[in-house]
Amino acid sequence: MKVLFCALAFTLSAGTAFAAPANYLYTSAGELEGLKAIVERPDIAGVQVVYNWRRLEPKQGEYDFSAIDADLGMADALGKKLFIQIQDRFFSPDARNLPAYLLEEPQYGGGLVPQMDNPGEGKAEAYGWAAMQWNENVRARYQALLKALGEKFDGRVEGINLPETAIDIDMKAEAEKSGFSCDAYFAAELENLGVAREAFTRSHVVQYVNFWPCEWGNDHKYMSRLFDFASANGVGLGGPDIIPYRKGQMKNSYPFFNQYKGKLDFVGMAVQEPTLTYKNEKTGKPFTKDEFLAFATDYLGADAVFWSAQTPWLQP
Repeated sequence: MKVLFCALAFTLSAGTAFAAPANYLYTSAGELEGLKAIVERPDIAGVQVVYNWRRLEPKQGEYDFSAIDADLGMADALGKKLFIQIQDRFFSPDARNLPAYLLEEPQYGGGLVPQMDNPGEGKAEAYGWAAMQWNENVRARYQALLKALGEKFDGRVEGINLPETAIDIDMKAEAEKSGFSCDAYFAAELENLGVAREAFTRSHVVQYVNFWPCEWGNDHKYMSRLFDFASANGVGLGGPDIIPYRKGQMKNSYPFFNQYKGKLDFVGMAVQEPTLTYKNEKTGKPFTKDEFLAFATDYLGADAVFWSAQTPWLQP
């Protein structure tokens, strides 16, 4: 893939203060109307909505963007911004949410691989699924979707989010079965990100990054290469959770957000339902809004926080 972008230059003085991130609501397709009272709040800048691939492409090359049209219409009417997340991995055993042709036609190899709680131990059960982006035919169809979305929504939506980089699969089994390798997966994700940037030139493009398979502490240089690419090509980054100073994240994506503060086009972090279950080790209590925001602002340099509708401070 040929990627031709202009590098962005940023100049920051020492001690630059970062403004508190804007608050967005995070939800799934089909739920926005029922959350209108939250979206209308003056302290909510907009909404991030997750759309699964199957919903957007019911048949090969035939796209149905009516759900996005409806949500964008509501956001526009309320004077709010919309981020769209295009989901290719799922967290339920029944959520095989790829178009049927990807699951059935042989060139796609089944389209999905199971995500496992304990991959490789011979006793794990699938808890979800991930698209085989390392399969060039699957990847080509995902990129066609991104291009179609860009043709219709570039400049109309505030941004597009690509899902988290982490996947929990039986890597040994999938290497034999589907041709998986960690290098191939990384290259596929970076290629998809480049296509999204080419398709969306006026809206933010935000890749969620938390962990890379096979990597810990940047020992494969996947994390550093992604942040370098994002900084050079006007790409935003983010993550599916804010868990202040959690050890696993501090060995992976979090230090890079800190290192690249002010050097990325956009940083969008989420407080999703699982995030709300974590507790502050110092207090023994769930993290508060102020604790989430302080870490997002001071350490991660976030421009936006996408809050679950279940967040306590959003409740009436």
